Amino acid sequence: MVDETNEVLGHAPLFEALDEEGGAALRASITEVRLGRGQTLFSEGDEGDRLYVVISGKVKLTRAAVDGRENLVSVLGPSEMFGELSLFDPGPRTASAVAVTDTILAGLGHEDLRPFVYGQPEVAIVLLKALARRLRKTNDVMADLVFTDVPGRVAKALLDLADKFGKEGEDGLHVHHDLTQEELAQLVGASRETVNKALAEFALRGWLRIEAKAVVLMDVERLRRRAR
Repeated sequence: MVDETNEVLGHAPLFEALDEEGGAALRASITEVRLGRGQTLFSEGDEGDRLYVVISGKVKLTRAAVDGRENLVSVLGPSEMFGELSLFDPGPRTASAVAVTDTILAGLGHEDLRPFVYGQPEVAIVLLKALARRLRKTNDVMADLVFTDVPGRVAKALLDLADKFGKEGEDGLHVHHDLTQEELAQLVGASRETVNKALAEFALRGWLRIEAKAVVLMDVERLRRRAR
């Protein structure tokens, strides 16, 4: 398990920015966190003092509306990082983190991270790049909600999930996203019925095949064109 953890961490941007000695020092301060499917790591509004890297499994970040509706912000997999915002801007968590599957995380306390941030500019740059990517993603989502129809957003969401979790097979690109129909709808920002209608249309056209908490993308290029 140690070798697997070190391999996954080695692909995380934070650890890629460190030399071997620095990476070993930071790994020594890691706390392993194990979550069962559906278990909450932290909730929106909680105080944040740790950054996390996904070792195995999937984690979803969600935000709740005033009326109780939930928006699925993103789904994260191995080597992806979250929780870094409060390192630069201490305050309440801006989203809830919930395990989509059984999950193992590497937790890094901000007090352990700060010496690396202050002493090695490349580490700070990596973390700031992560925040910039999140801001850019937020801007893209907002633009899609205004300018892109639901089928286009569904196509784009499937392609994003494929980039993270897709595995090539003889019959297409297998994407085991592990999301329920409701969660997929929350990710797209539409009703479950509308999203299911878009998926059924794509399946009818032969672009994909729907499976339990998964899809097989058989015509990625058509989906890319539909996502534009």
